[in-house]
Amino acid sequence: MQQERDDARGEARNEGREAWFTLSGDVNDSMVRRVFDATAQMMSEGITTAHLLLHSHGGYISDGICLYNFLSASPVRFVMYNAGVVASIAVTVFLAGRERYASETARFMLHRSHASPPSGIGAEELQIVVEGLRADDARTESIMRRFLRLSPEQLAVHRHDDLHLTARDAVGVGLIQEVRDFSPAAGARLVNI
Repeated sequence: MQQERDDARGEARNEGREAWFTLSGDVNDSMVRRVFDATAQMMSEGITTAHLLLHSHGGYISDGICLYNFLSASPVRFVMYNAGVVASIAVTVFLAGRERYASETARFMLHRSHASPPSGIGAEELQIVVEGLRADDARTESIMRRFLRLSPEQLAVHRHDDLHLTARDAVGVGLIQEVRDFSPAAGARLVNI
């Protein structure tokens, strides 16, 4: 009887397992593979909640959208933190968190898609680049509209320039729930993805 109670307590402790992770660098195919591998490991270890500190200046739009879709649909519940900077397409990745927090001194940066076409490009090729940028803007903005409530002034900046948000600004627009530091408990395992 005692053994059954101990087994039940052990199972209850394993339910709701939390772990702490950091992820930094460019949003690219390497980051996608690392996140895929880490999430598979989390699932095999029975981790149900992953606290993830993301630090990135951005990268490739398709890779960021892939990560957003993957993390949003994962059986692992991701809680995202920004302790420095989350910018460009990394903001879309950050929005995959079911809960989102940032340190007081952290910042976010949003902007529309841009490209530097090669010199000597013709009108038809340039039109293809423009169509691709518009498609990327539509994809990222559809995700952002689900979460963000930008003011008319912020939208005007975002249309033509980089929009910088402090942690306090991020609370106001719905990007984060509250200002809170990434702070694993003493003795917690911390893994860099």
